[in-house]
Amino acid sequence: MLSWVHFGDLHASGDDQYESLDHLRSMIRLVNRHLSDRVNFAFLPGDNANNGTPEQYRKIADEVARSKLPLHAIPGDHDYEPGHLDAFNAFANSALPMSRIVNGHRCIFLDVVSAGRGGPDFRLSGPDFQWMEQELASSARDTEPPVVFMHAYPGDIADGHALASAFARANVAMVDTGHTHYNELLNDGWVVYAATRSTGQIEEDDGRPGFSVAAVDSGVVSWKFQPLDASWPFVMIARPSDRRLHRSRSAPRNVDATRVRVLVSDDDVVSVTGHLDGMPISFSRSADQTGIWQAVLPASTTGHRALLTVTARTADGRSGEDSITLQPAGHAEKHLKHHAALGTDAHAVEPWPEHGILGSQLGPNKNGRHW
Repeated sequence: MLSWVHFGDLHASGDDQYESLDHLRSMIRLVNRHLSDRVNFAFLPGDNANNGTPEQYRKIADEVARSKLPLHAIPGDHDYEPGHLDAFNAFANSALPMSRIVNGHRCIFLDVVSAGRGGPDFRLSGPDFQWMEQELASSARDTEPPVVFMHAYPGDIADGHALASAFARANVAMVDTGHTHYNELLNDGWVVYAATRSTGQIEEDDGRPGFSVAAVDSGVVSWKFQPLDASWPFVMIARPSDRRLHRSRSAPRNVDATRVRVLVSDDDVVSVTGHLDGMPISFSRSADQTGIWQAVLPASTTGHRALLTVTARTADGRSGEDSITLQPAGHAEKHLKHHAALGTDAHAVEPWPEHGILGSQLGPNKNGRHW
């Protein structure tokens, strides 16, 4: 399984006394305490420095140095405000595009800003597109499907249809993005696209900051937002897929449909229990994966949607919960917008407040204010 935490667009700036970095410091402290031994890395999705200045990056670097996790960062249009990425490149200390194999997954990190004219002129350069296609072709020999990280959806990128089609052909499981300022999940049947609420310039949910946790387990995608003020333990069902995230047009590799797998935070959890439409399920710890609890999924032959709920309990009496809805056989494609272009927000899933999806689209590029 591949898993990571996503700290949304920082927009670090002295204009608000670097408020977003105060949030980031608190998030890193929580992730270090609860998740650092059970996720693979942390991700910054672009618009890290609001004006792309060396001073802003120095302050960001001071904060991320506290993290126990490896960090991967990509640029957004604000990072490119000076007309170049010199300060970003010095901060990130890695050339883009870049790929890394993590737990069998080819993780592909893209720069969709420096080939443009600045602002929201997002595009992938010709050489970078060719490089990406070669990486996607190579991923067919990997044990697990690829995952892509870039600043914006294909629907917001020049020639985005070619990009989204390449992702679909290559069985990309998930594309993780920033840019929106709000939480959103898209599912075009081939690929799940995710955007996480910004850490600076937040409008949705009364400005409530937080971070997301994402996972890909044998091609099954899971995603959940954890507000900064939320209680612990954190619980996320990694497999099977919630109906909203079921990639019904793709062919997940080597999925054991009888197995439930749950990611649970490091909170002295002593038991994990669950039920499928009232039928009890007993979980046990994975012997080889930290933070994973698993169980056999009871057979369900009903023709309606089934609710799977999992609860983790700690030694001191606290509890955390996650629920997903399983799609009955033969109904998997009813959510798809068959005539909409791939990789666009026409495929946004409906509000899912339990996972942080409010459906507000409160951000400067949609229904929000212009910062």
